[in-house]
Amino acid sequence: MGDKVTDHLANERTYLAWLRTGIATIGFGFVVAKFGLALRELTGVSAIPDTEYHLSSIIGIALTVTGGLVILLAYKRFTLNQKRIMSGIYEPSVAGELVVTTTIFIIALLLVGYLLLTY
Repeated sequence: MGDKVTDHLANERTYLAWLRTGIATIGFGFVVAKFGLALRELTGVSAIPDTEYHLSSIIGIALTVTGGLVILLAYKRFTLNQKRIMSGIYEPSVAGELVVTTTIFIIALLLVGYLLLTY
C-alpha cells in the first residue's frame, strides 16, 4: 500500500507542475497579446505599423490557447495515471509531451519571426 501512496503523490506533483506550466504559458500569452497595444500607447499610433499589433495578438492568443490545452492535458494525464497506478499497470507515454513541446516550439519560432520583423 505504501508504494501506491508515493506513486499517487508523485502523480499529483507532476500534475501540479503541468498546471504551473499551463498557467505560466497563459500569462505569457496575455503579455505578448497586449505588447502591441502597449507599444502603440507608448510610442503613438503612427510610429509602428498595424501589422505588428496584429502579429503580437495572434501569437499571444496562440500561447494562451496552448496554455489552456496544457491544463486540459494535465488533467487527462493525471486521471489516466491515477487509474493505471490503482490497477498496477503503468506504462509511460510521450505523446502529450511531444504535442506540447512541438506546439510551444512553433510558437517560439513565431515569436522569433515577430521580433525580427519589429527589429
